[in-house]
Amino acid sequence: MAPQLAHGTDWSTTLARAVAATPEAFDPAAGSATLRNLIQGDWRPIGRPSPLTTGVDGTTLANLSRLDAETALAAVRHAAAAHRDWAATPLPERKARVAAAVDALTAHRDLLAMLLVWEIGKPWRLACADVDRALDGVRWYADQIDRQTAGREPLPGPVSNIASWNYPMSVLVHAELVQLLAGNAVIAKTPSQGGAICLTVAHALMHRAGLPVTLLSGSGEELSEVLVRAPEIGAVAFVGGRSNGGKVAAALLDTDKRHMIEQEGLNAWGVWEFSQWELLAGHLRKGFEYGKQRCTAYPRFVVQRDLVDEFLDVYLPVVKAVRFGHPLAVASAGDPLPELDFGPLISAAKAEELHRKVEEAVRAGAVPLHRGRLSHGRFLDGQDTSAYAAPTALLAPPGRSRLMHAEPFGPVDTIVVVDTEEELLAAMNASNGALVASLACDDEELAGKLAGDLQAFKVGVNRPRSRGDREEPFGGRGASWKGAFVGGDLLVQAVTVGGPDERLYGNFPDWTALPPSV
Repeated sequence: MAPQLAHGTDWSTTLARAVAATPEAFDPAAGSATLRNLIQGDWRPIGRPSPLTTGVDGTTLANLSRLDAETALAAVRHAAAAHRDWAATPLPERKARVAAAVDALTAHRDLLAMLLVWEIGKPWRLACADVDRALDGVRWYADQIDRQTAGREPLPGPVSNIASWNYPMSVLVHAELVQLLAGNAVIAKTPSQGGAICLTVAHALMHRAGLPVTLLSGSGEELSEVLVRAPEIGAVAFVGGRSNGGKVAAALLDTDKRHMIEQEGLNAWGVWEFSQWELLAGHLRKGFEYGKQRCTAYPRFVVQRDLVDEFLDVYLPVVKAVRFGHPLAVASAGDPLPELDFGPLISAAKAEELHRKVEEAVRAGAVPLHRGRLSHGRFLDGQDTSAYAAPTALLAPPGRSRLMHAEPFGPVDTIVVVDTEEELLAAMNASNGALVASLACDDEELAGKLAGDLQAFKVGVNRPRSRGDREEPFGGRGASWKGAFVGGDLLVQAVTVGGPDERLYGNFPDWTALPPSV
């Protein structure tokens, strides 16, 4: 029997659920699939329509309403006035309103997750995890916010949030709700590539709870001057690529505005003097979740030459067993949603770009250890598969290929073989900075020495460490954190040491944005 959509998961049904849940956020005059902007305290049918297309099957899901800079500036100024009132609101009331928003989001959890499946191609399990992680993180902060804000004042203006498309709930919505707890109004720009409908529903529920939230859409180039440099903005939180992140940083150079900028980098996993292969295998499989479209994914493995055969004995069966395809395709309509590692990339253009990078590397001398085929995935008959990419593993990418130095942001791994510790570090630092790095090494003292020379914000070595809810190997050396150093301040997140009762805070701004479990 040919695969078919799971019962009740088609897009028309999903969209109807979203409109029924938050009718105020959709423009009936332009059709129910046109999103309004939440500006100046209300949902407004204003802006230039721009279609949103999903990589899942090429369907046009809805229309964004893109604003111009003048309208965005008016929204920022209104948010600044709302910020002054919110900053004066007593903490117990702020906590109560945020709790009401979390309750409403929890009640619509499955809808929010299904929107993520359609908009950004997350398999059902990962889409649910994105929503759950956001809500669990906010609940944790709600329990801790009294001591976190003791002796501190809110920022001088609202926080401007510009985030990428891959984690709309667990990064963007979570950050906003924590910022609101701390007494700051929030402004968020919808990502252009996906997640806008989920964010629209989420912000409608937040707005109903009486929270000072602004959600607007528009071109990054046109709106960045307003959302980054407007004097009314109290802080900027950016998550995205290096190019746009660099532009944001440059725009802030002559200001004293607080900011957090998280950018991409080629995260590398080093394997040196290591023997615990079963331990590593589970991490290799988990690494393919969401097609490695994560800022913490590991697309580069740097392996000691003497260990290459043992590494490949573990690695190749994992990559060959990765499951991918249409995230809602089942054998029979009543079957449960499929357990996939990933669905499509964010767009057909991204899939084509990744294909070109792979072919470029192979032509230049990389050895294809594994090249999956789309025929290995599960798809609906006749569906558009142009946004999908099968898992690929390349050995020894040449130095002149883009895959040697840049993050692929897709299900492509590169493996580099080294002979010395110096070569190990050079290969792991190939992109001149990364968000995370890990070392698989039996000798903890040696791993610690090597970790000191890695250009990653967070480094994990082969030793279990608690993240509060579980023990996780390769989690970090005693303490770990995630955020950014700006002007000597560690911005964004608490340092985590040991279990849930040992979280420490120090030298932070007046708001935090990410949960300790990230």
